[in-house]
Amino acid sequence: MKRVIVDYAKLTNEILTLLVEKFPDGYDETDIIRFKNAKNETIEAVEVRTEDTIYLVKVSTKLADRIENFEDDDLEDTADDDSLDALKDLEIADESEED
Repeated sequence: MKRVIVDYAKLTNEILTLLVEKFPDGYDETDIIRFKNAKNETIEAVEVRTEDTIYLVKVSTKLADRIENFEDDDLEDTADDDSLDALKDLEIADESEED
């Protein structure tokens, strides 16, 4: 299985979707994995998996904001779709038929 460390700034929509699905209410201290990188710096990350890859996404306040904004954007897109569906069901009388 491939292991990939990803910075929040380089998240793809696929990885962001996985994060939102795994942590719908956000992540907490118990979800964070800590390890040392090659420069002996402590890295904090959360883990998401696909069939063939383990992603360790570096944790920061910006990551939490990005996850939250992604969820909000998704909700807005859904709301727009619902309102368009409601408009499709409306019956609008043709003015020429009313005469």
